[in-house]
Order: sequence, then C-alpha cells, then structure tokens
Amino acid sequence: MEKLRIIFMGTPEFAVGILDTIIKNNYEVVGVITTADKPAGRGQKLKYSAVKEYVLANNLTLLQPTNLKDETFVTELKSLNANLQIVVAFRMLPKVVWDMPSLGTFNLHASLLPNYRGAAPINWAIINGETKTGVTTFFIDDKIDTGAMILSSETPISATENAGQLHDRLMDIGSKTVIETLEMIEKGNMTTIIQKDDANIKTAYKLNKENCKIDWTKSALEIHNLIRGLSPYPAAWCIFGDKNEEWNVKIYEAKIILEDHNYLNGSLICNKKEMKIPVKDGFIQILSLQFPGKKRINTIELLNGMSFSENAKVY
Repeated sequence: MEKLRIIFMGTPEFAVGILDTIIKNNYEVVGVITTADKPAGRGQKLKYSAVKEYVLANNLTLLQPTNLKDETFVTELKSLNANLQIVVAFRMLPKVVWDMPSLGTFNLHASLLPNYRGAAPINWAIINGETKTGVTTFFIDDKIDTGAMILSSETPISATENAGQLHDRLMDIGSKTVIETLEMIEKGNMTTIIQKDDANIKTAYKLNKENCKIDWTKSALEIHNLIRGLSPYPAAWCIFGDKNEEWNVKIYEAKIILEDHNYLNGSLICNKKEMKIPVKDGFIQILSLQFPGKKRINTIELLNGMSFSENAKVY
C-alpha cells in the first residue's frame, strides 16, 4: 500500500467540504492550490476564496498561482513531492500540472458523467427537470470533464429542491465518494471506465445574465425549474414594469398552480397576500424575491409596503 501525499486544488465552498473530509480522514495534504485573491465589493478589497479561508484556519501550505504554466509555480509544485492531486471546482489544468504526480490527478464533478460536463452541473440538472443526479470522480486529461471515470454515486432530485439544497447534499455525497476513491487508489485495486460521447449528452453551460432570465412564454414547470435551479445563486430574474417604472427583480422561490385562465401571459396579479403571474398552463406564484438595492424578502412582506396597478407586467 502506497502512502498518499496529496495536493488539493479548489476554490468555492463546495471544495471546502471535500478538503475538510480528506483532512479529517487523516490523509496527508502537502499543499493546497486556490485562485489568486480578487478585489470585490464597493471598496474593492481583496477577497479570499472559501478554500483559502479554510487553509489559513488549518495552517496548510498554500499556493495561489495566476499562471499555472509559470516555471516558478511548476518548480514549487514539484518541490511538494506529491504523488496524487485532487481537483474540485477549480479550473482547467495544463498537462505539465495534471500529469506531474505518479498516481495521477483526479477530479470530483457534481454530475453523473458524461452528462453535464462544464461549469454549472448542479444548476442545469434542476433547470432541465432531471429527477436524479450525482457525483463522479475521474482522472483528468487534456479536455474538460472527459477523463476515465473512477467512481460515481447517484441521488434523486425532488420536485421542490433548489440548487443550494442540492449543492449541500452533493458536497456530502462527494466527500464520501472522494474517500472511497482514495481508498481504492491506496490499495491499488482501482478500475476505470472510459467516457463515451454521443449526441444526447447534456452540457452544463456557464451561467450568464441571458440564460438566467425568465421567459414567461414557457410552461409553468419550465419556469419553476429555472427559478429553483438558480436559487439562491445567481438567481433567476425578470423585469417588473409598472407606473412608468422598471425594476430588475430576482426571484428565489415560487410554486406552480396549474389551472385554466383568461389572463394575458406576464400580467401581474396581486392582493395583500399573494402575487401570481399567468403563464400558458397556469400561474407561477412568487414566494420570495428581491428588488434592486433591497434585501431578499417574502412576497407578503413586499406587498405590505408596495402596491402594483392593474397594468403591471413582467417580462
């Protein structure tokens, strides 16, 4: 049995959960790689990644390269003398990095590969109305999320679960899957499965302002899936228009009401207790939202302090 000397690479909170599990299972982590600090907010103060915050709190060796091909960084990486690298939600690695350790570099991806390769697998699984998803460990190669698969673990997605809730469950499932993968590598009894491409593979495209905008001509189910698939971050959005004013509004929580009606799509129907938006096969009832410059609140709180005319619309 070969003793593992691990380098971990990751950036967001999802990666922190995996790293913490590795540490708590007494594996030797000889170094952690995360993104460089970035200015954020109105004051443009440097913001640390979630992984860096964890590293500083646990006194681990940290590297923050801006260029993964830089000779100084590559030399420093080699000096850590790792025989295995683990990547969780980081960035694409050059061959000089992923090919360095003798036991390879494996990635934990939050989908059942080969489906949902890409930047936002958790979000797109919900947006597309999937009833199951999972995590996969695989060895990195020179493309994105295409390498030989080691282990996968599957979980159902409920009809009301949002991306934040699924994120937390997959972090826990992913932690266990990474430990199982490490045990297999340690014992030398690992087998891999080559990913097969076909025309039906679904992609986890990078999220942007355009694909997060609600299209009110779609069905109630499609709209509801978009809202929960983007909640709590980055959040689905649309424009509220009323009394010659417009607001870009984020919608975090909604529910479907399936019934016939004679309202125009995109009307805004409100009373003191509820806000509904007609769509082609029913209504979307808004439960939680955020106006520009305001905090997220539930709809009843909003309607206690804000009223809308009969001509109010969403688009």
